[in-house]
Amino acid sequence: MADELDFLPRLMRMSTAISRGQVVQRATEATGLTLDRPAMSILLTLAMADGPLRVGEIADRMQVVGPHVTRQVQALEQRGLVRRVADPSDRRASLIEATETGAEAANRYTSTIIGWFRDVVADWPAHDRSELGRLLGKLADDITNRLP
Repeated sequence: MADELDFLPRLMRMSTAISRGQVVQRATEATGLTLDRPAMSILLTLAMADGPLRVGEIADRMQVVGPHVTRQVQALEQRGLVRRVADPSDRRASLIEATETGAEAANRYTSTIIGWFRDVVADWPAHDRSELGRLLGKLADDITNRLP
């Protein structure tokens, strides 16, 4: 248990450095747009999805409540970054998808983040980089699977 307790402060520092540090700021600036974190999170969620999503699905993936997503989607829609499309399985519902501009912004954001991580581990042996990717994937999956 001591090893896990030693790891927690490092994990918290890393999380803070990434989310509140210049990494996210630089990535957001790379989009060429003025976007707040919730708006960017919606674009990223849509970019990582296999297709258009319902507002509730976006909220679930972001672990927030639907009304927050609805307001953000409306603002993104007004800016031409997302659009509503018909849900083929339910004509009464609509799905949200990124427009070309919104998808490009999400791609620039993720490219900046990935480039930063690449730079951080550039001097690591290939095996260590591979193992980090494997273990981070496992950790992310296990964390997600244990969330209520």
